[in-house]
Amino acid sequence: MEKIRNIIQASIDVKQQVLENESMLQTVATIANEIVASLQAGNRIYFCGNGGSAADAQHLAAEFSGRFYTDRKALPAEALHCNTSYLTAVANDYSYDVIYARLVEGIGRPGDVLIGLSTSGNSANIVRAFETARHIGIRTVGFTGQAGGLMRGLSDHLLNVPSSDTPRIQESHILLGHIICQLVEEQYFTHEGN
Repeated sequence: MEKIRNIIQASIDVKQQVLENESMLQTVATIANEIVASLQAGNRIYFCGNGGSAADAQHLAAEFSGRFYTDRKALPAEALHCNTSYLTAVANDYSYDVIYARLVEGIGRPGDVLIGLSTSGNSANIVRAFETARHIGIRTVGFTGQAGGLMRGLSDHLLNVPSSDTPRIQESHILLGHIICQLVEEQYFTHEGN
């Protein structure tokens, strides 16, 4: 039982550090505002990640395109890894490192927002996607661990959770992502009257 308590406490401790980080809280609010502005301009929100972070990316995309708290119209958001035919063809024919970059290049438009989740911040396919996004004029939001990795320098906004423990980082990514979903839903549909 003590081990279970320690794991729960470790998760709480990371979230407590997030709670006390005023700069990070402001960044969350700024990200929500930018997503709302992007949606109001007719743009789209894209998500990418690998492994558990891919699952989290898909989860958050579904909160936007499905619903979060309110029954409202769908928002244009998608996780870029959901087309397995595309994913396996590009990984096989080119490289796994370009699976997201090629898709961003093909469907991304200036004013869109690309949200990448990587606990290390060094996932090559997300780094390449962020480089492509910046070239096109797509805003980049990085969800990483404490160090931020290579994504630190490529993110217009960085949420680097204060931990180096992958499960604790991912738990906080979902927390922060859910907060952003709630703020966007409230702001967009209040102001839009939708």
